[in-house]
Formats: sequence, structure tokens, C-alpha cells
Amino acid sequence: MRWTVHSERPLYTDPWMDVRIADVEITGGRHLEHRLIRTSPGAGAVVMDKEDRVLLEWRHRFIPDTWAYEIPMGGVEAGESPVDAAAREVLEETGWRPGPLCPLVYVQPTPGISDSAHHVFFADTAEYVGDPAEDWESERVEWVPLADVPGLVAGRRLVAGTSMTALLYLYGVGRPTP
Repeated sequence: MRWTVHSERPLYTDPWMDVRIADVEITGGRHLEHRLIRTSPGAGAVVMDKEDRVLLEWRHRFIPDTWAYEIPMGGVEAGESPVDAAAREVLEETGWRPGPLCPLVYVQPTPGISDSAHHVFFADTAEYVGDPAEDWESERVEWVPLADVPGLVAGRRLVAGTSMTALLYLYGVGRPTP
């Protein structure tokens, strides 16, 4: 059944997120007060080289206190297209400029609580430009064999939902054809 939203009101708002409470009607005319988070879209990319290695960041996430690999990804800025945001994020976070990007996968990582939408693109070339723009994005940037992805997931060294989805999709389906 489709839930009916009767109203939403803000609980907390800042430039990154809008936490709200919604009055939703479920089966039998019952109502719930459901919390939700509204965010701007995100964009990132899986960059692969000719040796079937993917460009990943090894980083710490303080909220779950975990270290793991992730694809470069970030927010889409006002007036920016998702593909331009993905290219910018790869360059800023890794120091590599991706080649032409094509769509890989679209992900809604937490649809039960958030409208977060992630656009992930694919590039099969990249040019090293220099060090990442910020030293706080990751501990290191590495080219990791795509064949290692299932083992990274099993070993909890790849746990971020969008990164896992994109990399496992690429592993299972193979390189997209433009």
C-alpha cells in the first residue's frame, strides 16, 4: 500500500540536511509520526584502469568508527549536474582527473528514512594531476583490483552502501559500454 503524507514540518535544518517529521497515513486509516531526512543529491564515480583496478580511498568514518574503502563521492552543488559533480569529487578527493564519465548506477541508500539520491558514474581512464585538494578526505588513495571487491566486502573493508553497490554492480555486470 502507498502511504499518504498529510503534512511535514522541520525539526532541524542546516546546509547539509533537513530533518523533518511527517504525519503519514498507513493501512486502516492509522497515522504515524515518521522522522525523515531530506538532502541534496550526491554524485561519485568508479574509475577503472586498463588492468581492471579501481580507484579507491581508504578512509575513517567517525560515526560508526570504521576504516574502509570508498569510491570518491560528494554532494552536487547548486547549479551543477551530477556528472560534473562526480568529476569534481574524483579530482578533489584523489588527485586523479577522470576520463569521460558515463552513468553506472543510481542508488537510494536509505529510502526508509531519507530521500538521499546518489548518481554514480564510470570512467575507464584517468590522469594523475597531483595530490588531493584536502588532506582530510582519506588516509590514502589506491588502485585496487576489481577482483578483490567480494573479499573486501566479506572482510568488512568495503562497507559504505553506495560504494559497495557500485563496485559489486561493476564486478557482476562488467564495464559499461558508452
